[in-house]
Amino acid sequence: MKNKTFVGLAALLVLALLVWNTAVTPGTIADPESYTCLVYGTVFSLLPPLIAIVLALITKEVYSSLMVGILTGALLYANGNLELALNTLFFNTEGGMVYKLADSWNVGILIFLVILGILVSLMNKAGGSAAFGRWASRRIKTRAGAQLATVLLGVLIFVDDYFNCLTVGSVMRPVTDRQRISRAKLAYIIDATAAPVCIIAPVSSWAAAVTSSVPEDAGINGFTMFLRTIPYNYYSILTLVMMLFLIFTGMEYGPMLVHERNAALRGDLFTTQDRPYGEGSEQAGTGKGGMIDLVAPVLVLIVSCVVGMVYTGGFFSGEDFITAFANCDASVGLVLGSSVALVFTFAFYLLRDVMSFQDFAACVPEGFKAMVAPILILTMAWTLSGMTGLLGGKYFVADLLGTAQALQYFLPAIIFVVALFLAFATGTSWGTFSILVPIVCHAFPSGEMLVVSIAATLAGAVCGDHCSPISDTTIMASAGAQSNHVNHVSTQLPYALTVAAISTVCYAIAGVAQAFLGQSAGLVSSLVLLVVAVVLELVVLSIMRARTGSRNTIKENAEAWQ
Repeated sequence: MKNKTFVGLAALLVLALLVWNTAVTPGTIADPESYTCLVYGTVFSLLPPLIAIVLALITKEVYSSLMVGILTGALLYANGNLELALNTLFFNTEGGMVYKLADSWNVGILIFLVILGILVSLMNKAGGSAAFGRWASRRIKTRAGAQLATVLLGVLIFVDDYFNCLTVGSVMRPVTDRQRISRAKLAYIIDATAAPVCIIAPVSSWAAAVTSSVPEDAGINGFTMFLRTIPYNYYSILTLVMMLFLIFTGMEYGPMLVHERNAALRGDLFTTQDRPYGEGSEQAGTGKGGMIDLVAPVLVLIVSCVVGMVYTGGFFSGEDFITAFANCDASVGLVLGSSVALVFTFAFYLLRDVMSFQDFAACVPEGFKAMVAPILILTMAWTLSGMTGLLGGKYFVADLLGTAQALQYFLPAIIFVVALFLAFATGTSWGTFSILVPIVCHAFPSGEMLVVSIAATLAGAVCGDHCSPISDTTIMASAGAQSNHVNHVSTQLPYALTVAAISTVCYAIAGVAQAFLGQSAGLVSSLVLLVVAVVLELVVLSIMRARTGSRNTIKENAEAWQ
C-alpha cells in the first residue's frame, strides 16, 4: 500500500511540474527547421523504445506499453510542454500518429493486412483450411514433421516477410494444433523463417531495400554487394540451422520449454490465460471445399504479389527482372497482388459452388476484425519509431559506431551489436540498415572487409528486428500464429540471443581473418568461414543439450499421448 501511495504522489508531482512547465513555455514551435529538443542525439533519445520494451516484458500488455513509450518520446521532444507534446504525438509531420497513418507506404501495408485477413477468412469459410488440415493430418504424424513442414513453407515463401508471416500461419496452424505444438513455438518458426529467409533471398522485397540503401556515389553495385553478403549473413543462416537442430533433437529451453510441455502433455496451446484469438483451431470449418480451395488462392497470391512487385519496379516497361525487383515498391506491389488474389478467390469459389455471395460478404468484416490487433500495434510501433527519429536516436548510434573505427578488424562484430541494438530499440530493420549501410560504405570504400561489415549490418538489423517486441515482423508473426504477442517475444528471445552471441563471435573471427587473407579473401574464404560458424553453433547447441537434459522431455512425452 505504501508503494502505491508513493507512486501516486510521484505521478502527481511529475504532472504538476509538466503543467507548470507548460504554463511558462510556448506550446508551438516558432522555427521548425532550427528547433532541437534538449536530449537530441543523446543516449536519452533511445529512452522511449526502451521504456516501451521493458514495460511490455514486465506488464505482459503491449498496447499501454507502446503508448507510454510514445508519450515519453513526445514529452522529451516538447521539452516537457504538454501542449506541444500532444501536437507532436498526433500531428508532427515526421513522427506523429496521424501522419504515420497518412503515409501511403504504411497505409498500403495495412490494406495488405486486411486483404490477407479476408482471404484467410474466405479459405476457412469455404473449408479449404479444414481440407488441408485433414490431408496433412493423414501424412504428418509427428511433431517434428509438422514443424519441418512449417519451416519448408516459410522458406518457400521468401518474397516478403509480411506475406510470409500471415500466409504460413493461416496454412499451418491447423496442422500444428493437431500435433499439439504450442502457439508460441509456431510463432517462433514463422518469425525465424520470415526476415532471416528474406534477407538471404536475392528475389525479395528485402533485397530491394538493401540494394537501394547503398549510396549512389559509393561506386558499388548494390545488388552485387547483396549477393556477396549472403555467405557472411551468419545470424540468418545460423537461425535456420538452429531451428532444424531444435526440431530433430526435440530440445527446448527457457520459457519455450514450459509452453511446449503444456501443449504436449495438457493440450494447452497457449499456457497463459490470454486467448487473443479464441481457443479453437481454424480447421473445424463447415465449408464443403477441398484442398484446391486453399492451394489455388495461395499460389495465385504468391504469383500475383511477385508480379505486382516487379510491375512497380518497371519490369513491364523494359527493365530486367533483377533491376525491377531492386526498384520495386513492396507496399504497392503487395496491395496489387493481394487484390488480384482476392478477386480470383471470389470468382473461383463461386464457380466451384463452395460459397455464396452472402458468405463472401460476411467474410469481409470478419477478416478485418481478425487484423485489428496487429493494425493497432503496427500503428503505435510506427509512431514510436517516429518519436525516436525526432529525438535523433540514429545520430547517437552513428556517433557511437564512429568511435569504434580504431578497432578495425573487430568492427564487423561491433557493427553487428550496434545494428542489433538499434533495430531492437526502434523495431525496424529496414530503417537500421538504411542508416548504417552508408556509414559502413564510407568506413570501408572497397575490399572484402566492406562485404563482411555490410553483412554484419544486415544480420544485426534482422537480429534486432527478430528480438524486438515492437517490430512489425514480430507483431505479424504473433498474428499469423494467433499467439499472445508477449508470449511470443518472451519465448523467442532466449533462442534469438543464443544465435546472436554465436554470430558476434563469428563476426570477430571473420574480421580478424581478413587481416591475414587481405586481397586473397573471396568466395572460398567466405564459405570456409560459414562452415566454421555452423560447426561452432552445432557444438554450442550440443553442449547446451547435454547440460539442460531436456532433449527427450518434449519428444518422449509427445510420443506418449500419440
